[in-house]
Amino acid sequence: MKSEAKSQHVGKVTHHELKQTLGTWQLWGIAVGLVISGEYFGWSYGWASAGTLGFVITAVFIAAMYTTFIFSFTELTTSIPHAGGPFAYARHAFGPTGGYLAGAATLVEFVFAPPAIALAIGAYLHVQFPGLEPKHAAMGAYLVFMALNIVGVQIAAAFELCVTVLAIFELLVFMGVVSPGFEWSNFTKGGWSGADTFSMGSFHGMFAAIPFAIWFFLAIEGVAMAAEEAKNPKRSIPIAYVAGILTLVVLAIGVMVFAGAAGDWTKLSNINDPLPQAMKFIVGEHSGWMHMLVWLGLFGLVASFHGIILGYSRQIFALARAGYLPEWLSKVHPRFKTPHRAILAGGVVGIAAIYSDELIQFGGQTLTANIVTMSVFGAIVMYIISMLSLFKLRRSDPDMERPFRAPLFPFFPAFALVAAVICLATMVYFNFLVAIVFAIFLALGYVYFLLTRHQREAAPSDALLEE
Repeated sequence: MKSEAKSQHVGKVTHHELKQTLGTWQLWGIAVGLVISGEYFGWSYGWASAGTLGFVITAVFIAAMYTTFIFSFTELTTSIPHAGGPFAYARHAFGPTGGYLAGAATLVEFVFAPPAIALAIGAYLHVQFPGLEPKHAAMGAYLVFMALNIVGVQIAAAFELCVTVLAIFELLVFMGVVSPGFEWSNFTKGGWSGADTFSMGSFHGMFAAIPFAIWFFLAIEGVAMAAEEAKNPKRSIPIAYVAGILTLVVLAIGVMVFAGAAGDWTKLSNINDPLPQAMKFIVGEHSGWMHMLVWLGLFGLVASFHGIILGYSRQIFALARAGYLPEWLSKVHPRFKTPHRAILAGGVVGIAAIYSDELIQFGGQTLTANIVTMSVFGAIVMYIISMLSLFKLRRSDPDMERPFRAPLFPFFPAFALVAAVICLATMVYFNFLVAIVFAIFLALGYVYFLLTRHQREAAPSDALLEE
């Protein structure tokens, strides 16, 4: 395996290059935009098992995990600014096998998140156009935003920043409109897994809700995959990450509390459009505010959908460039300088997932809930490997240039690592069937990894990992 790792540093540097055009504000827009759809839907499924109060405790724990993780992960991102993100860090720390595990987990996270968001886009449009089939609308969203990502990263990032700002504005509007009906008693009623008082059963619900609390922040690490396209990644990425996580924590708390206090929260706990439905409690179904929320709410979903397409395409591109996936997926468009084949490949998988009800809707969960859970499995495994990579590189490569060092080391990365392990164990317990499917994906990928060693040996060297 060592010889294989060394072979990746032999030969000419690859010409599969990306344009360096992204500034700090654009990276902040990507960081928040990647995640902000999590404020619009997905999290409310956690209320079904944990209740509102139980879910608050789960969400605070997950917010602490993400905050410590991002401060630690930023050290890796600025030390190794690579389009592969976690794949590159793990390969640097643990060799090709570590690179495979991190890359495969990240790929599952970023390829399975977009179909869940696309289905939510379809649900929002269905509110306005009842005759429009949500799945067809979801497929249309894929076609539009794949095309936008292919046209160019500068255009894509500018669009991402605009829709992210509009999405934040819309969430503030939502909180303002429902605030006259704010009743804390609405939020606390049945807040412990459907009961008014805490019991041992409340713990069960709180742990079961972990995937949906993670959905509040899932994919913020995707900024790492834009590192090769940043003008000054060692300065701009830390600013984008820190500002991004603080923005998201404030919005997550605000949206959750105001939605739950607006009326009967149990009616919001198993749907893809909780914010419009929460607003109905206050302004009624035919209010102009209601229709404005639906249209503006699309900005949040579009921001994440569009941003995650950027993320999965760079991950596929980096894995293909290094020989972990077929080489033709690493081709960059001759005019737009974007990984167009990687963008299309991830889209094909996502559209297939949207129309795979019988395959993905199992274990008593909805299609969206299972897709969300699958994406979260990939994320958690990647978080664990990334924190292990950080500890390993501190020991094995102490002289590496580290423009940003994790604060309170080793406590921050250790907390993030332990929290991620707890999340993984809990998710396996509560989502065993999805865990089996995830394990099968990793196992099939590992067989391919073993059979294609020659492909990695023949891959061009990676200048960013030679240092």
